Amino acid sequence: MEHRIILQAPPGPPDNPRRSWPEELKREFDANRFNGAVGNRLVSEDERCRVWHLNLDPGGFFTFHRHVLDYFWTAVTAGVARGYYEDGRIQDVHHYPGETRHFKHGLGEYFVHAIENVGLTDLIFVTVEFLIGGNPPIQIPDSYRLVPPDAGAKGEGSGGHD
Repeated sequence: MEHRIILQAPPGPPDNPRRSWPEELKREFDANRFNGAVGNRLVSEDERCRVWHLNLDPGGFFTFHRHVLDYFWTAVTAGVARGYYEDGRIQDVHHYPGETRHFKHGLGEYFVHAIENVGLTDLIFVTVEFLIGGNPPIQIPDSYRLVPPDAGAKGEGSGGHD
């Protein structure tokens, strides 16, 4: 499988770029355009970076979110992601396992989009955000953070890899 992009709808007019979107999608954008959760689970975070997992079943939708940090993502599985972008554009992107893309955001720059799995397979991505850069990170609610099972149980997890 190769990386392919198929435009489903071009960007909208500058004065109302999402004019052609259904009302429900417009409301979803308005409610989440400042959301900093770039995956559905924040699995690791330290002073330098955040590591996210994004898992989407076929037909699944991951709401709008804002990228303000330098980051990269890697597709773990092959599949087709439909992207809904702030400029009104809608496009289908065909991903392959191991595909990796890098992005930079200067001071005040950002990128807002949502993802829908329009393929027949689960879509799994890993995203790494770099916390040191031109923009401050967006605060993330604790509900996105991984809570290890039995994190306090004695005798478990003492096998190294600290």
